[in-house]
Amino acid sequence: MERYPNISDHGLIGDLQTAALVSTDGVVDWFCCPRFDSPSAFASLLDAGKGGHFRLAPDREDYVSRQLYLPDTAVLITRFLTADGVGEVYDFMPAAGKRATDRHRLVRQARVVRGTMRFTLDVQPRFDYARAAHEVHITEDGATFTPKAKAKNLPALTLHMATSGRGARPPLTPSGKGSNGTGGVTATQVLSAGQSWSVVLESGGSAPRRLHNDDIRDLLIDTVSFWRGWLHGSTYRGRWREMVARSAITLKLMQYAPSGGLVAAPTAALPEQVGGERNWDYRYTWIRDGSFSIYALLGLGFTDEADAFVTWLKDRASEQAGRESGPLKIMYRVDGSSDLTEETLDHLEGWRGSRPVRIGNGAADQLQLDIYGEAMDALCHANRSGVQVTHQSWKETASLIDWLCEHWDQPDEGIWETRGGRKDFLYGRVQAWVAFDRALHMATAIGRPADTDRWATERNEVYNEIFRAGWNEKLSAFTQFYGSDVLDSALLMMPLQGLIAPRDPMWLDTLQAMDRTLVSDSLVYRYDPSASPDGLQGNEGTFSLCTFWYVEALARAGRLDEARLTFEKMFTYANHLGLFSEEIGSTGEQLGNFPQAFSHLALITAAVNLDYQLDHGAGILPASFA
Repeated sequence: MERYPNISDHGLIGDLQTAALVSTDGVVDWFCCPRFDSPSAFASLLDAGKGGHFRLAPDREDYVSRQLYLPDTAVLITRFLTADGVGEVYDFMPAAGKRATDRHRLVRQARVVRGTMRFTLDVQPRFDYARAAHEVHITEDGATFTPKAKAKNLPALTLHMATSGRGARPPLTPSGKGSNGTGGVTATQVLSAGQSWSVVLESGGSAPRRLHNDDIRDLLIDTVSFWRGWLHGSTYRGRWREMVARSAITLKLMQYAPSGGLVAAPTAALPEQVGGERNWDYRYTWIRDGSFSIYALLGLGFTDEADAFVTWLKDRASEQAGRESGPLKIMYRVDGSSDLTEETLDHLEGWRGSRPVRIGNGAADQLQLDIYGEAMDALCHANRSGVQVTHQSWKETASLIDWLCEHWDQPDEGIWETRGGRKDFLYGRVQAWVAFDRALHMATAIGRPADTDRWATERNEVYNEIFRAGWNEKLSAFTQFYGSDVLDSALLMMPLQGLIAPRDPMWLDTLQAMDRTLVSDSLVYRYDPSASPDGLQGNEGTFSLCTFWYVEALARAGRLDEARLTFEKMFTYANHLGLFSEEIGSTGEQLGNFPQAFSHLALITAAVNLDYQLDHGAGILPASFA
């Protein structure tokens, strides 16, 4: 086995408050508890030696493994094929509910379906990103792992493990480094066809209790029923149901149910370039990502999830916790708190040596003016879909637009969170126009008080500035920031949000310039890193979000055959389960944090809109609220 699996060699399971990655070798190598943004208990994905892991797999290395999801669920099945038999491991987490809790259960059940197989269990937790020592206590029913010190500003996390199966339970043996009990436990069990062996790792519960096969069966039935019942609410009947359904489940797995906040990804510090420094922590809720998720969720008929995020967004507007970033910060923790201090974990080597390993996110206080447009677009879309706007929420929304009237013309850090200084990024101006336009639509549609004359004046002024200062005559294209020669695929949103007609000659010229510069066999780069004010060393892969935006732009420009081929080519870059990370490398490998909400929500939106274009003719589908 490789010391580090490929990023794509994983499936995702979760309980709507946290999640875990399971590799094709049967290893849980990433798990944070009790929330997505909590310190890790298993992190061998970021340090194979120190990070901690939870392995349930054949006690041999000469096997072939395959993974699939139980259809229409988030129950992951890892299959192991050997000369002696075929075995499976079912991995799932029962839904934790909408009330925040420390109780989370990670259920793993080994089964043999043909012949015999010897399974090994190896549980090696390493609390607080492998910074906290712990003690191991073994009982006849399982084991307890207790940290000796709690993580900073967080409650102590104790994990209890219990096992079940037919016949006598195999004895648990202490293992791992340390003479004081720090480490983990191992066990082995030989199973024949029809037999099973289960392990439940639980946080926030009581001491381990004896489990029975019926307990595991009931948990599995309930979990399957939950996911199939939820997915049944989808209204999508288009051409790509399987990929859309998997993306919908993946987004649901990344939404923190108690608050409605959607994490950008459940992982931290997975690199955009192997060995590079673009290793960010994405376990937080971005205003931008969450706002875009509204389109994906409402496009599939999931109004409850959309409504939950709108409530989260309104709370942030009410708090106005931002300072340097304006009244809104660009990202928050899943509960809405705003302490995202960035630090590096120098004791961890990083995935395949990609350092530094970062937690927290120093970009949280950046000024990114685009978030106000994205938020307003989402609120407007939600309002048209029946999500009510209260008196208080309108007052707070209007105050954001009044603030934007005074600040939209400031240089900012831009959508891609560059760390090379503020610029007059065109995408920020585009979204300022969107913010004013959607605010005017809402004020008129629901009859709310607003300084509409001022908002309309600012909308028209930013529109004129975009077409005057954002256009590069030499390139015949809109460019990344005023006076630059750099193309930016974020500008693919211009026709999608109605700022420019999708067949306007200026836009068609821009799209052709992107074809030449940013597109590589249908895959799309965010920008040219060699010419962009990124402020970082190294390169990055193509950005999956941008490729899906490109699909929509092609379709609306009348290039339907290209749009469909580009869209279906993207499916070949998904992993074996239909999951996408943030980026795709030069040889087709997945890079960056995994799975990525941006990629999956853009896939859904592209599928819905491309279906419409193919059914009704190119160019007919209007922009969101043009």
